[in-house]
Amino acid sequence: MGLPDPKLITFDIFGTVLDWRTGLREALHRHGRELADADFDRVIDRQGELESGAYRPYAEIFAESLVDVLAMSPADARAIGRNIGTWPLYPDSREALARLMQIAPCAAISNSDRAHGEDVQAQLGFRLSHWICAEDARCYKPARAAWRFAGDRIGAAFDGSWWHVSAYGDYDLVAARELGLTGVFIARSHHRPGPAAISAASLDELVTSIFRAVSR
Repeated sequence: MGLPDPKLITFDIFGTVLDWRTGLREALHRHGRELADADFDRVIDRQGELESGAYRPYAEIFAESLVDVLAMSPADARAIGRNIGTWPLYPDSREALARLMQIAPCAAISNSDRAHGEDVQAQLGFRLSHWICAEDARCYKPARAAWRFAGDRIGAAFDGSWWHVSAYGDYDLVAARELGLTGVFIARSHHRPGPAAISAASLDELVTSIFRAVSR
């Protein structure tokens, strides 16, 4: 592939490993509400605004974004925010992550709470090498402090042997490039493109490409 072999593979979770648009649609449907694509983007953008302020738990920020954008009741919004980690994984996520862990340590760098990490890893059926979240870093991506915290926690150097995988340029891939990482863009059903050394339509396609390169 003409790139450094990965010694560490980190992942954005919500939108890359877990299908958060489908999850939110299903959660809202249970509350008698529907979600337009444009409103989903407005929710994400509102979360980004809130995350740039003083640290607060992600479940709280997520709930506030639903109140602000969708005019939900605070109680319903809080109930949805607590359960984000139980939303559906993309169909290829479980097997792809398990296979990638055969190549290099795999970790989450996630704008989330610790409880969400427990829920996601329960769905996967195994634990990642690290789950590094905003609750630990006390800040949110794309803030560089979040990335520095992750590097210190993992003990990883900021170079091309650290691959970061995401469907989001604005939260992840711009920062990854600026920090010297190998950025990997996954074109999920909802995505925001950004600079990347590798692009794939799915995690399954990424795994196939890596194993093909490694076996040569």
